[in-house]
Amino acid sequence: MPPSEVSHSVSSFWISAARWLVHASVSAAASTIAAASLHYNLALDADDIEAFRALLDGVSDDYQIVDALTESLPEVRYPRKPGHRPAPEDNPYNAWYVLSEVQGSEGGALAGLSVALKDNVCLAGVPMMNGASTLEGYMPEIDATLVTRMLDAGAVIQGKAQCEYFCVSGSSHTSALGPVRNPHDETRSAGGSSSGCSALVAAGLVDVAIGADQGESVRIPAAYAGFVGMKATHGLVPYTGVMPVEMTLDHAGIMSGTVRDNARVLEVVAGADGLDPRQVGLPEKRDYTAGLDAGCAGLRIPLIREGFDWENSEPDVDKAVRAAAAHYAELGATVDEISLPLHRKGHAIWSPIAVEGTVRQLEGQNYGSNWKGLYLSSLMRAQRDWRDNAALFPEDMKSVLLAAHYFGTRYHGQYCAKAQNLVRQLKRAYETVLADYDVLLMPTVPLQAPKLPEPGCDAATFVGRALEMNANTAPFNATGLPALSVPCAKRNGLPVGMMLVGQDFSEALLYRAAAAFEAAHDWKTL
Repeated sequence: MPPSEVSHSVSSFWISAARWLVHASVSAAASTIAAASLHYNLALDADDIEAFRALLDGVSDDYQIVDALTESLPEVRYPRKPGHRPAPEDNPYNAWYVLSEVQGSEGGALAGLSVALKDNVCLAGVPMMNGASTLEGYMPEIDATLVTRMLDAGAVIQGKAQCEYFCVSGSSHTSALGPVRNPHDETRSAGGSSSGCSALVAAGLVDVAIGADQGESVRIPAAYAGFVGMKATHGLVPYTGVMPVEMTLDHAGIMSGTVRDNARVLEVVAGADGLDPRQVGLPEKRDYTAGLDAGCAGLRIPLIREGFDWENSEPDVDKAVRAAAAHYAELGATVDEISLPLHRKGHAIWSPIAVEGTVRQLEGQNYGSNWKGLYLSSLMRAQRDWRDNAALFPEDMKSVLLAAHYFGTRYHGQYCAKAQNLVRQLKRAYETVLADYDVLLMPTVPLQAPKLPEPGCDAATFVGRALEMNANTAPFNATGLPALSVPCAKRNGLPVGMMLVGQDFSEALLYRAAAAFEAAHDWKTL
């Protein structure tokens, strides 16, 4: 064939191919619009569909412009490697997900402090799966704000700790990588959802861990495994770069062996980062260590009667926390027992927000929609096909999905909305008491660390063990008030935790009260 004919033949092929691609694109767009018409009950006919297809071409041009632009993300400043998942013999309690040491600056307020990160906290270039098989293989490209701040202050990140599947469980048996075991008794729960962090801190394998707390997930581990767990005021610690569950409940929290280490870390990580719009009205002064030696003389501490004697309360827990309150009186605090009836309804108010909000976050493109925060589009891409493997979800996650679908479709979000309105009433109830007192006191959880469920147990046992313990903790996620769990006794060879709660931004006072108890008593002997 002469070259001119070859050239003409090739040109004809590409012209035909281009026409086919255009036709295919038009057909695909029309099919998509037709599907949208059915989804939204728009009743569009063929002429309507063609008209709207042409109108959407302009919008498509805008999307192409956005696609070509480069988004600005926080700088990653400290070198690291992807790390590795340790062998079972090198992974006590099945607590680590990935070991990857990141050295911070040479000096600073946290110089040499060893830190584990819950595996929903972004560490750039290091795998993150949030306990979920559907997210395995994802690697974020940023460090969470609190990670950068700790590294700038000289901390050493040791790696990522296991957590529960999508952070839904308060126990430690739901991760796709198997249960995390309690160092005090390896047949028992380490608490969740910051389960790996719990075991690592309790065993002294790290000084501090960063967890996340939406209903319990820092404080329940602290109670079950015997260490200090702080959920600060909502927004005080930026949540930027931490995988969300429900934005009004999300808190990043600090887990440590001592009150002082906890306060040291909060001084470093607290404060606005300009990327988390939940950070409103933050105090200018954030000195949490200065008052640690002030003692508790003169503090007014009420026991909240409704925090005791739940249906699943264990007598040893209630007695130990009441005894701890008596120790406060011996140290010079004024201790009263008072009634706060609405606390008994706090968990119920939290529940629709947690159930429906969690699933809305998972279902939609909601890792930041309708707000001015930092969006991590790579995480959204990694999560978009979760339904393909939803059959692999653990039973507690399935139960949340089913409940959210049932109540959400039946009532169209009205109970979730009503619960958010009731949160203000609940918060006022606590604040009314705190107008006359300094620190509320109650058991962190009603029970001690329970046995891990047997593999293959029935759904009721699996779900019950995952969600049985947060009646006292959940109300303070909904209200956003700061809450601190401190070990106060040892019973049956296991820790008991008491929870101290204060006004917004009263973290320094909570640390002062906790430090006074810690200095006067070794909880392991009480």
